[in-house]
Amino acid sequence: MERIIVCHDAQKWNQALLKLPDAHVLQSWDWGAFKSRHGWQAERLLWHDGAQIQAAAQILVQQRGQLRLGYVPKGPVVAWDDLPRVADVLARLEIFAREHNLILLKCDPDVSPDSVEGQAVMNLLAQRKWRPSFEQIQFRNTMLLDLRPSLNELLSAMKPKWRYNIRLAQRRGVTVREGSERDLPLLYQMYAETAHRDRFIIREEAYYLDVWQQFIRAGYATPLLAELAGEPLSMLILFHFGPQAWYMYGASRNLHRKTMPNHLLQWEAIRRAKAIGCTTYDLWGAPDTLDESDSMWGVYRFKQGFNAAFVRHIGAYDYAPHPWLYQLYAAFRPHLVKLAQWRYARSGENAASTTKAVS
Repeated sequence: MERIIVCHDAQKWNQALLKLPDAHVLQSWDWGAFKSRHGWQAERLLWHDGAQIQAAAQILVQQRGQLRLGYVPKGPVVAWDDLPRVADVLARLEIFAREHNLILLKCDPDVSPDSVEGQAVMNLLAQRKWRPSFEQIQFRNTMLLDLRPSLNELLSAMKPKWRYNIRLAQRRGVTVREGSERDLPLLYQMYAETAHRDRFIIREEAYYLDVWQQFIRAGYATPLLAELAGEPLSMLILFHFGPQAWYMYGASRNLHRKTMPNHLLQWEAIRRAKAIGCTTYDLWGAPDTLDESDSMWGVYRFKQGFNAAFVRHIGAYDYAPHPWLYQLYAAFRPHLVKLAQWRYARSGENAASTTKAVS
């Protein structure tokens, strides 16, 4: 008989996740531990039949004034082609939302709408009164690189200009080194410089130092820095959990851009992800539509050059125990976001007008 238990043990939780298909790093214990220091509470549910774990859901809950919101980032973790089990998991999440008096419970699993499985999942969500969310927290779509081919095959599959730029960076003396916790303030400075240049909103320094430290110490993240004669030019934080790796945070300076440090940096991230046994590299983020007018078109073209494939996802879905209250919140939320952006711009940190950061 299947049982649902609340997990309070970090090792047990992560081990359980790694036995499930496509467990995301945002469902790891460490993400919940980190978010618990920034206004969220984490509750972790495991479904098991006595012999093995069948599903998992890390639920983050936040109090916003008189409102309580729930979020299952990149989850729940379940075999999405097993619709009866998916229905059981959704039913328990709905009970959780009602018991905790949430205005909404959001989930955004990596399920493709372009598959038969994805269509069935979307139909099931609609039947159970989950609705496409008015607000995406993570990117809806992404770019995936299959790391199973050899390094030579991975290099050969890139666009010729990308291979040329990797070698150009090497010829011009760019090197990539592994960073440490001592480098994190520098990495944030580079991230802030990038945010100012590319006009996106970021959080305060303490937030990023906290998440980066959490995952570095847990063994699930590696900072990489591209340098020229010891001067830092670009950086990324390579996250990894089980067979997957993610490029969630990256930055570049305006210095020596013609030396192509970003190409070499990504190649080194690919090499390292493959070396630790990852089979997929998620380059984290792609346009909503493949159109040159999209603000992320340049980012998409850069990632595509490494032979990463564009993958669509169904995006975020909300379950609302109190539909009328949800509709009211959905109507006012965009105005609250615009107010926060205006205050951020007025603070002088940058003049950003959009936000695309991991939340």
